[in-house]
Amino acid sequence: MYIDWTYVVLILPAVIFSLWASQRVDSTFKKYRQQYNYRGITGAQAARYVLDRNGLSAIRIEHISGSLTDHFDPKAGVIRLSDDVYNSSSSAAVGVACHEAGHAIQHSVNYLPVKIRAAIIPVTNFGSKLAMPLIIIGLIFGSLSPFFAWLTDAGIICFGLCTLFQLVTLPTEFDASRRAVQCIEAGNLLNGEELNGAKKVLNAAALTYVAALAVSLAQLLRFIILFGNRRDD
Repeated sequence: MYIDWTYVVLILPAVIFSLWASQRVDSTFKKYRQQYNYRGITGAQAARYVLDRNGLSAIRIEHISGSLTDHFDPKAGVIRLSDDVYNSSSSAAVGVACHEAGHAIQHSVNYLPVKIRAAIIPVTNFGSKLAMPLIIIGLIFGSLSPFFAWLTDAGIICFGLCTLFQLVTLPTEFDASRRAVQCIEAGNLLNGEELNGAKKVLNAAALTYVAALAVSLAQLLRFIILFGNRRDD
């Protein structure tokens, strides 16, 4: 019975970590969406405060359906807040809303990781579509011609671009949360206990990006080990 040790050692732990991180952000958000701030400030109002405080009054705030679908759309110049955030005065809602406002601030100040991520998105999207087809074609026809063998390498490089995107995303998300906490504290939007709840929600969300990078790195390393050994053979 063949056991793929690269999957057991590399992929499985990363996947388990990713599942745990996803469950943690859900449970943490559910917990602190029940903790309402003493000032009654909603997520939309908190985001508006952060934007106006940073000279971004032109950025609109809209409601979007769903759960944890919050995001900043730099092309449209709008922050979209989900059902549990837009009109909610919970600690979780304020934290998430201010985090999205933090992304708007990043774009306004030309934060370097955001610029890098925006620049590589087209290449990353292209690479993510080609990675597996190139690897599979290289494996199937690699014995027929060296050209096909090199397709496997090209596929691994394309997958590496996806890993690079995950890597650049990490400081972007952490920095947005840092900016969010600073603005919450400056505006006294949450008291000590409420602020702690918002921080826990943001930290749990950040773990999902760490997990995504871990899975991508593990898969990339697995490809390199497996197909490097195949070429050596």
